[in-house]
Amino acid sequence: QGIIALGAAAEYKTIEDILALAASRGEKPLLVLCDGLTDPHNLGAIIRSCEVLGGHGVVVPRHRSAGLNAACAKAAAGALEHLPVAKCANMATAIKELQEKGVFILAADMGGQPAEKIDFDMPGSSVIGAEGSGVSEGVRKAADLIVSIPQKGQINSLNASNAAAILLYEAVRQRIRR
Repeated sequence: QGIIALGAAAEYKTIEDILALAASRGEKPLLVLCDGLTDPHNLGAIIRSCEVLGGHGVVVPRHRSAGLNAACAKAAAGALEHLPVAKCANMATAIKELQEKGVFILAADMGGQPAEKIDFDMPGSSVIGAEGSGVSEGVRKAADLIVSIPQKGQINSLNASNAAAILLYEAVRQRIRR
């Protein structure tokens, strides 16, 4: 018929929806902010890890970001049915809104405090940067703290979704112990 429709694989939510989910569970918010992540497979894997590890949501910017398309949905492996993904105007706005609501912002980048030395048993959000360039300078400045994942190999970075999963796991590990 010559007609085609394009749409997101899931409905975007708001940051308020994510915080409401945490409150409904009686838990401290645990989020992942994706700063310039453009690979839908990475976004889907982050959504999946966040849901599996008990996170409350993922936040993506309106521009320069992968969307909730078929590739993202496939990588999320069903997690989009259970985990809210919010779209924000930009990361600076999202960070400010979360900080005003008492959420601590950790930007994942080299040269920060080692993850195992940070207290993740608080309302918190880890910011994961773009696949090639990492977190933006504006996010680094707006974050409450820079967190690093200790590395021993010869390569100096992790895949974005792997870094998110490691930080989510560290948060869950610490929260379970308390």
